[in-house]
Amino acid sequence: MTKPQGAALFESAKKIYPREIGGRFDRLSRLATISLLGLFYAVPWLNWDERQAVLFDLPARKFHIFGLTLWPQDFPYLALLLMILAYALFFFTALAGRLWCGFACPQTVWTEIYIWMEQLTEGTRSQRMKLDKAPWSWNKVRRKFSKQFLWVTFALWTGFTFVGYFTPIRQLGIDIVALNVGGWTLFWGLFYGFATYGNAGYMREQVCKYMCPYARFQSVMFDKDTLIISYDENRGEPRGGRKRSDDRQEKGLGDCIDCQLCVQVCPTGIDIREGLQYECIACAACIDACDSIMDRMNYPRGLVRYTTENALHGKKSSMLRPRILIYATLLLVLVSGLATSMATRTPAILDVIRDRNTLYRELPGDVIENIYTLKLINQSNEPRSFDLTVSGVEGVSLDGAPNPVEVGGGDVLSLPVRVRVHRDNAYGIMDIEFSITATDDPSVSIVEDSRFLGPSP
Repeated sequence: MTKPQGAALFESAKKIYPREIGGRFDRLSRLATISLLGLFYAVPWLNWDERQAVLFDLPARKFHIFGLTLWPQDFPYLALLLMILAYALFFFTALAGRLWCGFACPQTVWTEIYIWMEQLTEGTRSQRMKLDKAPWSWNKVRRKFSKQFLWVTFALWTGFTFVGYFTPIRQLGIDIVALNVGGWTLFWGLFYGFATYGNAGYMREQVCKYMCPYARFQSVMFDKDTLIISYDENRGEPRGGRKRSDDRQEKGLGDCIDCQLCVQVCPTGIDIREGLQYECIACAACIDACDSIMDRMNYPRGLVRYTTENALHGKKSSMLRPRILIYATLLLVLVSGLATSMATRTPAILDVIRDRNTLYRELPGDVIENIYTLKLINQSNEPRSFDLTVSGVEGVSLDGAPNPVEVGGGDVLSLPVRVRVHRDNAYGIMDIEFSITATDDPSVSIVEDSRFLGPSP
């Protein structure tokens, strides 16, 4: 097939100027934006027991979340948490469509605040469109510069806050003022700030339409009983303009007055009247827009509304269906498992590493010795003392280890120890057990298996 003469192989996307609209879903969106951004920017500044409340200390391999300290050994908790988040996404998508995209996705949240700053500096939708088409003037330069200043400042503060989850944020602020910031710290702060600036300021709906994989597989989780934003074609068609005083039945028109307001408020630039489209992020701005027109025309609300495909066609719709029950059951099991596992988590870890360089030593007095390195991890934030014992072979004893063993709060103690057994009881490969017990709480006790090597029998 040949390309028509004069046709372009590529056409850049036209800029979308979403119109401002009020309503119940707009208020809900603003509340979600303020709450989520408020948490993101405020949490790093909170303190807990004289340290940052939420801090992912990668160099120390400690992850502080308020009163809880997690270690790399706690990776199963992260795996469970990710599974819970995945099934929660499946559950809410099957139940009510793209709620995540419309109200909680970081791309949506940051785009909302960037659009708000654009409206603050450049005006309403019509004013922004007129400003972009106008030739450069002092007014245009002033407005564009003000917008860019707000955008860049907010992006840099976002990058600073992001790094503040991995580096103590107060010290980070002091280092920035003193121009004493490490290379990687500077890189990640600028990278995250640039990503925020580019995605929320310029790419916006392009991320949702072309880069986000969720839009592509969402239909797999939808069925005819999923709540989605829909246009009631039976009620709205045939569409057409009219005065409020006109009788639409006499003119043979539906309730849609073809005002295009639902298209103007859409942040992805789609027409909801064309049916469900993967570009729709379920922000519900079109519902608020249509309801405002219905109120002006004295028509019933709900021409565009949250509904199901079955309900839209007059069929029975059910919220309790197999996939919802399956997702809910899996979520309940996973959440219960995570909660139980966290509640029964032992606040200490013992790892036993046997010295592989020497199988065993023969000491005077017919004594056989093996050397081990014990890794004691105190997962609590308070220092603790542990009684250390070894058992499993008759006459086995420890040498070179203090008892009790002192381990600081959140510290890892590497302790070399020597285990000795009389030659009469040491032969071949034998099972032994190391155990530690907290002196202040006997319920905190850990037993770790190992092997003791002796001469062949």
